[in-house]
Amino acid sequence: MSFDPTDAIEEILGRRAKLGFNPADQGYECPFIGRPCIKRSTADKKHPYPVCSLRKLNGDVVCVCPKRFYERDFLKDVIDHAWTGAKPSNPIVTSEVKMEGFGNVDFVISDIAADGSINQFVSVELQAIDITGSVRPAYEALVAGELMEKRPTYNFNWKNVAKRYMNQLISKGYYHHHWGTKIVASIQDEVYDYFRKDADFFTTEDVNATNVNIVFMVYGFEPGGTGGRDQTLVLKRVEGTHHSNLQQAVLYKTAPSRDAFIKRIKAAMVR
Repeated sequence: MSFDPTDAIEEILGRRAKLGFNPADQGYECPFIGRPCIKRSTADKKHPYPVCSLRKLNGDVVCVCPKRFYERDFLKDVIDHAWTGAKPSNPIVTSEVKMEGFGNVDFVISDIAADGSINQFVSVELQAIDITGSVRPAYEALVAGELMEKRPTYNFNWKNVAKRYMNQLISKGYYHHHWGTKIVASIQDEVYDYFRKDADFFTTEDVNATNVNIVFMVYGFEPGGTGGRDQTLVLKRVEGTHHSNLQQAVLYKTAPSRDAFIKRIKAAMVR
């Protein structure tokens, strides 16, 4: 039985993937950043690899490129829904702010006073998901306008991304707590829901609460167009937590039973 690569790749260059569509004909122009796509694959580092989103086996759409969030004015979303206190009168956005011992954040929104000083600021991180395996064969078949013999082998790297991202949020949330401000995580619902299952941390919708220094802006795809395959990114919910809640949930998960672990030891002995 043949496989349609558009059942694996949902979007290329921000539009519904179609057999025979060659992004080179569009100059690989990404509609979200207004310039050629900057993604590359290990198989071809010369040309862009403009895959925006993929489908899970159940058909759910998952964003695999953080630039996909640019469909939204996500920085305005932060000001509207996650800014503490009076709204900024002169917001200035700075990208890729780095500091030794801290790392970097994707964006910082600062409220600049008349004398040039910074009254308040909020940091913003975008998080998509990595994949395991490869959809490159599906991409090449799609561009060539061909069906595949079987579905490509790929999955989403939930566990690794959750571990890495949660640890980053804990440390950065700790710093922002001491600075008297917040860090905002702009994230897709598919990824966020996995995080919540992996570590069931406390959240509140009152993001102005004093015990909130990490805010999750949770986005999701709404299908439309012919066959419901034109995807629009919408803000679905806003929830806050504290870095200590996140740390507790990550470090003190319910441990598996001792007997279960002993069974794994015995199984490893006879491998």
